[in-house]
Amino acid sequence: MIDKEKFHVLNYIKKEEYTASMDGMRYMLKKKEEEGESRLEAVIWPEPYCYAKTEEEKKLRKEFPFSADGVTQAADWLNEQYEAQKEFWKASKTFY
Repeated sequence: MIDKEKFHVLNYIKKEEYTASMDGMRYMLKKKEEEGESRLEAVIWPEPYCYAKTEEEKKLRKEFPFSADGVTQAADWLNEQYEAQKEFWKASKTFY
């Protein structure tokens, strides 16, 4: 699970995509610009492949405000997705 008290990645995401994994669930946080507005996009997908090698239909996306509060909301969503599909994520680890 992501510890929101220690999850301070906003300054990193301002310049780079942030990727990590959590027991079979891979995820990415990135800055997204649309019509002059910055948004935070969170993407999750199953292991074993990286983002670029995973089929688009296996990815799930959600957007949040591009702010510290948005990072907290994204962490909550990531934790919820992990818990809701825990067996799926763990099973995806067994394929490699």
